[in-house]
Amino acid sequence: GHGDCKITIPGQETKSFSDRFELDGMQFEIPSVNFFSFNNPYGACRTCEGFGNVLGIDPDLVIPEKDLSVYEGAIAPWRGESSRAWVEPLLKKGIEFDFPIHRAYEDLNEKEKALLWTGNKYFKGLDAFFKDLETKTHKIQYRVMLSRFRGRTTCPDCKGTRLRKDASYVKIEDKSIQDIVLMPIDEALPFFNNLDLPPHQAKIANRLLKEIQSRLEYMDQVGLGYLTLNRLTSTLSGGEFQRIKLATSLGSALVGSMYILDEPSIGLHPRDTDRLIGVLKSLRDLGNTVIVVEHEEKVMKAADEIIDIGPDAGVHGGELLFQGPIEELMTSAQTHTAKYLRGEEQIFQKDGNRKWKDSITVKGARENNLKNISVKFPLNTLTCVTGVSGSGKSTLIKKVLYPALGKMLGTVIDESGKYDKIEGDYKSISQVEFVDQNPIGKSSRSNPVTYVKAYDAIRMLFSEQPVSKQRGYKPAFFSFNVDGGRCENCAGEGITTVEMQFMADIHLTCESCKGKRFKNEILDVKYKEKDISDVLNMTIDEALDFFKGKTQIINKLQPLQEVGLGYIGMGQSSNTLSGGEAQRVKLASFLGKGGTKAGDHILFIFDEPTTGLHFHDIKKLLHSINALIDQGHSVIIIEHNTEVIKSADWVIDLGPEGGNKGGYLTFEGTPEDMMKEEGNYTAKYLREAFV
Repeated sequence: GHGDCKITIPGQETKSFSDRFELDGMQFEIPSVNFFSFNNPYGACRTCEGFGNVLGIDPDLVIPEKDLSVYEGAIAPWRGESSRAWVEPLLKKGIEFDFPIHRAYEDLNEKEKALLWTGNKYFKGLDAFFKDLETKTHKIQYRVMLSRFRGRTTCPDCKGTRLRKDASYVKIEDKSIQDIVLMPIDEALPFFNNLDLPPHQAKIANRLLKEIQSRLEYMDQVGLGYLTLNRLTSTLSGGEFQRIKLATSLGSALVGSMYILDEPSIGLHPRDTDRLIGVLKSLRDLGNTVIVVEHEEKVMKAADEIIDIGPDAGVHGGELLFQGPIEELMTSAQTHTAKYLRGEEQIFQKDGNRKWKDSITVKGARENNLKNISVKFPLNTLTCVTGVSGSGKSTLIKKVLYPALGKMLGTVIDESGKYDKIEGDYKSISQVEFVDQNPIGKSSRSNPVTYVKAYDAIRMLFSEQPVSKQRGYKPAFFSFNVDGGRCENCAGEGITTVEMQFMADIHLTCESCKGKRFKNEILDVKYKEKDISDVLNMTIDEALDFFKGKTQIINKLQPLQEVGLGYIGMGQSSNTLSGGEAQRVKLASFLGKGGTKAGDHILFIFDEPTTGLHFHDIKKLLHSINALIDQGHSVIIIEHNTEVIKSADWVIDLGPEGGNKGGYLTFEGTPEDMMKEEGNYTAKYLREAFV
């Protein structure tokens, strides 16, 4: 009977029996670990194949203007004459089922919004309307109409959790796994802490619950309570990703281990830095050694031992200047770090706030956790966007403002987040530049001196030397990227690569040119007793002394020194630069004369430019950013550093918390006015910084 059996008692009844996992004819899968995993074909949602979204009807395209009511034409596909018949029953009979046709869509409750799609006995909903359109796709006008409202939408079966629909039939205290992964961590933690299970189930779940609770607890401790459990890793910021790795280490509860953390405070608001310090101390108290590479003042002051290296960067650094407790550093040391901590040197540099008259306003931003906010961005000023981690800063700037403005200017093709419109003086902007920390070039041939276009002038100078003229060497002969003067054996790389099939490749110094990149005859050409290979081995600082008087070269190299990169090598491969260094090289390329055309008005956007920077370097960075504004440009910075916020002309603060409790505009105005705000996290730490 294939697991089914029916017993008929004549004249009485028929009884059905089954040894399958089913009820009322509906068959269920027996739960297993893979049943609840979207990374396994067995557990992945059948509709979206485990991706969480499908190509369907996009509600934001169907109802683009949320401030309109149904009566005013909020439903875009029902505005035309031919589709008017779909909305009329709702307008005429809405009163019979108490539907507010004059209320703005954004003010409707979830039940009323859902009703527009499902319909009822009085009117057919949007679902029926689009089904009807699909039956008529043999006509081109209906195909065009359908395509206007299609987009990537959350999968209706799994609600974006990527898990198969029947996984949600298994429930613990009336919550399915779909419900739990859609909860923020700060809601999931109390749920697991307060689970009231029957004695037998509690005994089975005891060890598992301890593991779940401790992992969620650590995620909350490192300030990630606002993240949902099914959040995609690709959507996390660098700081969030690093803190998840930190929480993983904490969850393993190792003892007697050495933890080395590189800038764990990246992307953290000062409020969250306090929590991070608590986590690091708990790691230490478990019996571990914690070594932190850090520039954050609070972390330094919380350390048991300080190791200060310097005195400056690159060739001017590398010496141990101080080792000991923070109190000793503060009282006796004469390093840059000690002077800034004591207040003898200061980052803060501002001579009053710049006055502005033009601005751009983003209206109705509602991407991710943004709560339909309207934000004003002044032009020709330094604007700082602040707020606790997860409050919506990156969403507002990187997902809404940057792609939306870029589309208007025709320079960005990225899809922008949800917003209503952009108003203001955006036509005065000639381009928008997002200066991020991505590498300036992935090739080993890319380097700072070629990126800022200084190498062209250097090659020209070498081609003008007497030896070059005698032998007919053109500027191209001094390039390691084209045939002519470069070493043919290594093709101008200076190294040869031996491929080791199943092991990492081996890089060896080229035997032909001994790592100099050029043919010997090219190296005969010298300027001030130095050949082209010697020049590439110089630091920026050394090159500025060496090329004194050569205005064309100096103008291109000077900005690199101004942004605090005087220590990097001229020919240093760009893939060896840190994210902060790469960002400052990009900044230097705009500061260099000729980096921008005269009369250009560029809107520069920086995401955490102080990442990896010492107080001394932040001062140089702010000087360079202010130089951009003095050239007639505008700058917006996403930042947590209170010294940078103090130096801004205008502050936009989002919050009050992260995740679902964030996304509100909590303040916009000058830093001085912000200090007066009560109950604002950023204002609290800003007051401390102004003391």
